[in-house]
Amino acid sequence: MRVILLGPPGAGKGTQAASIAKEVGISHISTGEMFRASLKEGTPLGLEAKKYMDSGELVPDDVVVGMVRERIQQPDCKEGFLLDGFPRTIIQAQKLDETLENDGLNMDLVINLVCNDKTVLSRLTGRRVCRNCGAIYHVENMPSKQSGICDECGGELYQRDDDKADTILNRLKVYRNSTEALIDYYRQKDLLKDVDANAQREETLKAMLVLIK
Repeated sequence: MRVILLGPPGAGKGTQAASIAKEVGISHISTGEMFRASLKEGTPLGLEAKKYMDSGELVPDDVVVGMVRERIQQPDCKEGFLLDGFPRTIIQAQKLDETLENDGLNMDLVINLVCNDKTVLSRLTGRRVCRNCGAIYHVENMPSKQSGICDECGGELYQRDDDKADTILNRLKVYRNSTEALIDYYRQKDLLKDVDANAQREETLKAMLVLIK
């Protein structure tokens, strides 16, 4: 099973993808996490990506495509994978199709998480991440037991630069200008299914699992 999750920032792609991957038994591939890992390690790729991520811009196609192509050819993706954060442009989608076709494969399903701007802003501006272990919290919906401290490891919780209001608004603009074209691209291929991401996380997850299973 090879699945793509589409949707604006804050729609819950990362959280839902992790749950689905565990439930279905396929690899969860998050380009955002891959970039952040590269940044933490101080690699040239991470430093290059940071310039775009901090301003809410898309990382150039050639950088992202090369990284994803290498990742999906790893052994743990042989039985399937779930892409979260990729593709974000038509060019990326076409390159992904070409990569899969070269291996005699294709995508099975594209889930489009539909979420309004008000929900996106509320979710992202309130998100806090542990500097040490990467655990995710929300100041209102899922706060840590002690303010600013991770429940799991005691690390410091912080707000990512790309979770600040001005950057979020720019990310939404970029999404509409570039990524929403993918909805039509995959709908024409009869692969796309819409799921309401404004609902509670459990309800959204249930709807997604019905489509996948």
